This record gives sequence, structure tokens and C-alpha cells, in this order.
Amino acid sequence: MVSQITRGIKISVLTSFEGTYFKNYKIHFAFSYQVTIENHSKDSVQLTSRHWEIYDSLNNIEIVDGEGIIGKKPVLKPGELHTYSSGCLLSSPYGAMKGYFNMINFTSTKNFKVFIPTFKLCAPFALN
Repeated sequence: MVSQITRGIKISVLTSFEGTYFKNYKIHFAFSYQVTIENHSKDSVQLTSRHWEIYDSLNNIEIVDGEGIIGKKPVLKPGELHTYSSGCLLSSPYGAMKGYFNMINFTSTKNFKVFIPTFKLCAPFALN
């Protein structure tokens, strides 16, 4: 698990290899990840959007931007946390992801970025 704190918001990520799949005559490596967002600040905040950069060892980069997470825009009061799971497909057994969440602080009404630490995606059979 990797974690990082930005402006009192802690992001932790746990990953898992889910298997290989054939899609469009190509092999793909499936990974899941669980993200936990913890509000250690004194203000209530809301996640409004996300930005992901997904890399694989073949130098492919996929950028994903979107509203909220899994169709939600969670509000976190001080001391609260929100956990969700998602996944991605890579063209190789190695990769990494990083990004940020755009959030709004309800006290100051200011928008800010919370950085998601870089986390590795690795199929266990590829380790040697």
C-alpha cells in the first residue's frame, strides 16, 4: 500500500492483479485498485473530479479525466473517510498509475488538488 497526504487529505492505494484477458485479439493484464480518501483536515471537503495517468512498460500512456469517482462526488467531514474500488487493463504485466483529485474546501470555498501517489501494477508471475 502507498499513501500520501496533501493539505490534510490522505490518499492510500492498495492494488491487486486480477488475471489476463484476451480482448480484440490481444492479451491484456487486469488490475484492481482500492483507494481510501481520509480527511485529516479541520474542514469539510468534496471530491469533484479526477485525473489519472496510466502507464505500462511498453511506454503506453492513457490519460483519464472525469467527474467524481465511480459516479459519486463524496463529501468528507473532518475525520471521515471514503473507500472505493476500480480497475484498469494494461498491455503488459508491469505498469503504474498516478494522478490527482480535484476537491473543494467548504470553509474557504477554494478548489485544490489532492495528489494520488504513484503506485505500481505488477503481475506476480512477471516478478523474477
